[in-house]
Amino acid sequence: MTNLVDVNYQQTGASKSTNHYGMRQMQERAFEYRDAQYLLIKSPPASGKSRALMFIALDKLINQGIKKVIVAVPERSIGSSFAFTDLKKFGFFANWKPDDKYNLCTPGGDGNSGKVAAFHEFMHNDEALLICTHATLRFASEELEESAFDGCLLAIDEFHHVSADAENRLGELLREIMSKSSAHIVAMTGSFFRGDSVPILLPQDEAKFTKVTYNYYKQLNGYDYLKSLGIGYHFYQGRYTNAIMEVLDTDLKTILHIPNVNSGESTKQKHDEVDFILDAIGSVIGQDAATGVIEVKRKGDGKILKVADLVEDTPKERDKIVAYLRDMKSVDDMDLIIALGMAKEGFDWPYCQHALTVGYRGSLTEIIQIIGRATRDSENKTHAQFTNLIAQPDAEDDEVKASVNNMLKAITASLLMEQILAPNWSFKTKVDEFDAPEPGVIKIRGLKEPSSSRVKGILESDINDLKATILQNKQMQQAIPGNVDAEVINKVMIPKIIRIKYPDLSDNEVEELRQHIVVDSVIKNGEIKEVADKRFIRMADSFIDIDDIHIDLIDRINPFQKAFEILSKSVTKKVLKTIQDHIAASRIKMDFEEAKIL
Repeated sequence: MTNLVDVNYQQTGASKSTNHYGMRQMQERAFEYRDAQYLLIKSPPASGKSRALMFIALDKLINQGIKKVIVAVPERSIGSSFAFTDLKKFGFFANWKPDDKYNLCTPGGDGNSGKVAAFHEFMHNDEALLICTHATLRFASEELEESAFDGCLLAIDEFHHVSADAENRLGELLREIMSKSSAHIVAMTGSFFRGDSVPILLPQDEAKFTKVTYNYYKQLNGYDYLKSLGIGYHFYQGRYTNAIMEVLDTDLKTILHIPNVNSGESTKQKHDEVDFILDAIGSVIGQDAATGVIEVKRKGDGKILKVADLVEDTPKERDKIVAYLRDMKSVDDMDLIIALGMAKEGFDWPYCQHALTVGYRGSLTEIIQIIGRATRDSENKTHAQFTNLIAQPDAEDDEVKASVNNMLKAITASLLMEQILAPNWSFKTKVDEFDAPEPGVIKIRGLKEPSSSRVKGILESDINDLKATILQNKQMQQAIPGNVDAEVINKVMIPKIIRIKYPDLSDNEVEELRQHIVVDSVIKNGEIKEVADKRFIRMADSFIDIDDIHIDLIDRINPFQKAFEILSKSVTKKVLKTIQDHIAASRIKMDFEEAKIL
């Protein structure tokens, strides 16, 4: 199947080059804001967030009067990212040296009670560094006053696990610590979008954070080896296990995520699914008792493949294979990892070439995290691939509505990734015909410039998260395939969503933000060509001189239709008709303002 997104990179090496402190590009940018009490780092997988925290935390300990650093990660396996690191050899003034006793992400111990006791002990002694899971932080904090975090730096990895929902204990804990202690906070995430309707932070809390944003395209464009990334969808009928070998290439280092047991794609027998996949590959020779690695003799050529089963939920067996994966040093150490809920966030296997996922995942953030498993730079690959194997809608299937909704989610995911993985342009108002062009800038007649620091801040650091919110909106999903006039999408539907997400903005600020969102989406979905000293962009099937673009012209273009058009060429006519019929049957309520535009 044709990829919905294909991106090629320039291999500039910029995102991997280091300064005199040994800091990469993103880390250097984050370190500039090391004095901030509340710091939010939004940066893609593999950009070096863990080490960025080490630099900042050590400076706070040595130069800013902070006494303790607590690093909280969502699951134990990610704790290895914060193990001892020799930073001095690269030019930094201190090493990251956590005491093994206070690395509470290691297997074993006395369970939750033992880790909570160790956490409390740490808070009352002279040790400086502790690493724990989100769960341990929550449990331990129940018996502590918020003032106990005075003089502490609390670093929360994979910050999108926090939410403003009153039922989210981590979010509630964070709000209480911010309001009732002098603690410093460093929040790190690959995406600030949860994929549901609940924000991560309340607007008044989010406004307290200094934000450092590093673009996904800039990260991948600055690699040494990776040249391209493809994002595609493959459809199956019946059981996915019968179609898995159509997309599983065992010559590629692959992480395969099987569907959640509660999803429609699951057979409800997760261990049987793993066995079926292994049998489809070849014959199981045996499993190493010490490491848990499964050896499979591949059909056809007899090549021996090394497989890790992370679906296995026996703690002792799981810990063995997790320990092995943590210590891998060679490209030959592993060929295939089969997982369910693990190996998504923070899991580091640089050799991975293919992230293969069965069933649509619950949020765009989860998709970004899974794609990030394959987009780390490594000398064994020039191309990274994400493939989503999803159930094909069938007009005779009673579950057609759910299938079509998943299809629409796949479209929105692709649209979002296309936006994230595109070069960044700056947009300014074109004053007159004598307004000279600038590198990396597109000037548009009639475009409103941001009039407030609030709008400028959203455009600088939140634009992709706002697009994600727009694309996840149910009415927007129904409108994307051309079901609603482009001007209604741009001038009515998008402003409504902006007002809900940012209720504090004035009407003028909403319009400024709306224009930049639409312009950014249309330009990034357009094809730009340079002829002599002129630049042309393909819009509505014709090339237009960029110097002649006006905001009124852009508002007449559906900014989010491209992926649906690509998808329509990749599926059968029957399936496409099923999708279109479902969309047509979905009524969008229209008020007078929308009708007036039509």
